[in-house]
Amino acid sequence: MSDCEGLPMDDSASAASSMEVTDRIASLEQRVQMQEDEIQLLKSALADVVRRLNLSEEQQALGSRRGPTKARPMIATLPLRPTVNNGTILPKKGGSTLPSPSGSGSRKDISTTANKSTVRRANSNEHVGTLTRKDSGDSKGNRTRAGSTGSNSSGKRSDSKQRDPVFNAGMRRVTHCKEEGYVKMYLKGRPITMFMPKDQVDGYCLEARGDLPCNKLKLDWVYGYRGRDCRSNLYLLPTGETVYFIASVVVLFNVDEQLQRHYTGHTDDIKCLAVHPDKITIATGQVAGTSSDGKQLAPHVRVWDSVSLNTLHVLGAGFFDRALVCLAFSKSNGGNTLCVVDDSNDHVLSVWDWQREDRLADVKCSNESVFAADFHPTDSNIVVTCGKSHLYFWTLEKSMLVKKQGLFEKQEKPKFVLCVTFAENGDTITGDSSGNILVWGKGTNRISHVIQGAHEGSIFALCMLRNGTLVSGGKDRRLISWDSSYQQIQTVEVPEPFGPIRTVAEGRGETVIIGTTKNFVLQGSLDGEFNSITQGHTDELWGLAVHPWKPHFLTCGYDRQVCLWDSSSHQLIWSKSMEDAAQSADFHPSGAVVAIGTQTGRWLVLDTDTKDLVTVHTDGNEQLSVMRYGPDGNFLAIGSHDNYIYIYAVVENGRKYSRVGKCSGHSSFITHVDWSLDSQYLVSNSGDYEILYWIPSVCKQVVSVETTRDIDWATHTCTLGFQVFGLWPDGSDGTDINAVCRSNDKSLLVTGDDFGKVHLFAYPCSQFRAPSHVYGGHSSHVTNVTFLSNDSYLVSTGGKDMSVMQWRIV
Repeated sequence: MSDCEGLPMDDSASAASSMEVTDRIASLEQRVQMQEDEIQLLKSALADVVRRLNLSEEQQALGSRRGPTKARPMIATLPLRPTVNNGTILPKKGGSTLPSPSGSGSRKDISTTANKSTVRRANSNEHVGTLTRKDSGDSKGNRTRAGSTGSNSSGKRSDSKQRDPVFNAGMRRVTHCKEEGYVKMYLKGRPITMFMPKDQVDGYCLEARGDLPCNKLKLDWVYGYRGRDCRSNLYLLPTGETVYFIASVVVLFNVDEQLQRHYTGHTDDIKCLAVHPDKITIATGQVAGTSSDGKQLAPHVRVWDSVSLNTLHVLGAGFFDRALVCLAFSKSNGGNTLCVVDDSNDHVLSVWDWQREDRLADVKCSNESVFAADFHPTDSNIVVTCGKSHLYFWTLEKSMLVKKQGLFEKQEKPKFVLCVTFAENGDTITGDSSGNILVWGKGTNRISHVIQGAHEGSIFALCMLRNGTLVSGGKDRRLISWDSSYQQIQTVEVPEPFGPIRTVAEGRGETVIIGTTKNFVLQGSLDGEFNSITQGHTDELWGLAVHPWKPHFLTCGYDRQVCLWDSSSHQLIWSKSMEDAAQSADFHPSGAVVAIGTQTGRWLVLDTDTKDLVTVHTDGNEQLSVMRYGPDGNFLAIGSHDNYIYIYAVVENGRKYSRVGKCSGHSSFITHVDWSLDSQYLVSNSGDYEILYWIPSVCKQVVSVETTRDIDWATHTCTLGFQVFGLWPDGSDGTDINAVCRSNDKSLLVTGDDFGKVHLFAYPCSQFRAPSHVYGGHSSHVTNVTFLSNDSYLVSTGGKDMSVMQWRIV
């Protein structure tokens, strides 16, 4: 759209007025910049005074650290003078008085409470030209409002000094001060000053281009299955592979050979799956998503080859709304047609000639939920759909879908018709929320047979086996087989920990494959032996920790489950239920114990081998965002949403804990913490983009730049810092990057972001707009990433997609 649209047609008048506006804007910009410079000078002078005061305090703290350890808790309780955030005065805090969002909930509270799984924050690339000045104003406002986010400049600045190089990128502005050796980045108008190591001060150039890492990632294994809210999404292929999906990945899992292949053509949550009669071609449907550059992607169906994993056709982009909920290939005409139901208000049913990508017909199906749609096995012009309060028989006639409603007559109408299949003679069979199986005569819309009370509660799945046996599974966890005259053959109950049966598929020989609502995939027989072949979490996932020397990693989340996995065998070693939702975790350097932080302020320590509880403590009543042991194993730092970092002394290989005190100085919740290699210092990030340094043994803040700039850090999980600032994308609002991890050999840096992407950078990542390799697979915000101890693999966790992905470094 033209910028001049709606203006008078007189070009000269238009040009003159626009020039006048431009001049006024330029004048205002100059005044704003001058005022900013004045404020900067005042703050720098003030910061210098406070730094000198704190230097003497720090020397006292260092002196006392060498003294008896008994005195440590006392120092932590002394009243603090106003502390300094890299050169800015912070108000003395009595509690959680925040200039920026804080409080309980996950780290995502900073930005939005929208469901991260389907609603994406629009990338700000398109606003690059317009946001920069506006943010200058914002930053001024923010700095006046909140002392904690002021300029982090460390020394005095002369007006005659040549202007630093400046890069503008949407909400982010980056400047470089060579004299004092720092880079300043603005996030949401707030300045973050990051000092570089002394040996880099002379040679550093902000304009230099960063290099791509030499290594790449290859998706090696996907842990988890989406059974909680999806149906008919589990099948066995003739190759011996079980096919199912989680997040935006379709997994083809050969259980016998313990091999996985992955179809990764989708960009967001997959919700439905159908296998063609040829058992090679597969169709999958996804929700509306967001591309890597922030553009909205329409929901669509992808038809692909399960042997080559090549995409054959993409259907319906621009036609479907919200998501796809049901898919089925026709059976009798060689599988030439595909029926699809979307998740729009009208749940539109459409029939496609998928090879020609041609829509043959479409119709509003129902304004209520639709749970299943399938073609009749002998008549490819008949489609059956069922859902809330309905069962419809559709006939395709001359590009029209004509509806006949299923008549329940004397039979009480169920609230939900949940699943549908077909008998060998062409009868339609449905399972419903009343626990009844109803048989509908071929070609009619009337009930011919009823199995009253086949299950206690809802019937979620019906499967007709090759030998004519009908298998039903439901909320009561029972798997019941029925003969051709609908007499019960046998019943088997799936153990309670696996959860209700969501879907049933025929396996090899006498076996069946079951997907459950607790996201298990089970393999077994109708006689009753079931083995778990896949399992995963059932709620949002945040906690991730790697064993210090074994190929093991631990995950925990809001489903109150803690799971220890073996990355070599891809098996679950153990899982343990907890009372509270888990948020964070870390292994003791000995590997003997693991600490778990919860959402309630409680944290517990488990024995790694036996999963027995070692100890439980409580610090505050808000979520514990980060647990981090010191490299020597003598301290544990716990970052909380109450703005404090709690420090514990650790003895007996992580089995005994005594509180040293708490580090107080942040003005918002703690997001990340790292220890120095010698376990003497801590660095922390917070929700309002502060970087603070600490002497944890005495819980004192370190404000001397000369002390902190050359510290060698044991890990790098903080998202803010000179060595990592290049990872921030254009237009970022400061909450887009959830997790960062440096490889143990210090050559790679990986990030997990809000757009479901894993980025691999070269380390250090201290150049503006550093390039990266980008990998999809997750369909929700990537909440955590970490390298295994030997850097052979990388593990990432998805938030609401509940998946765990293991990547091989190649």
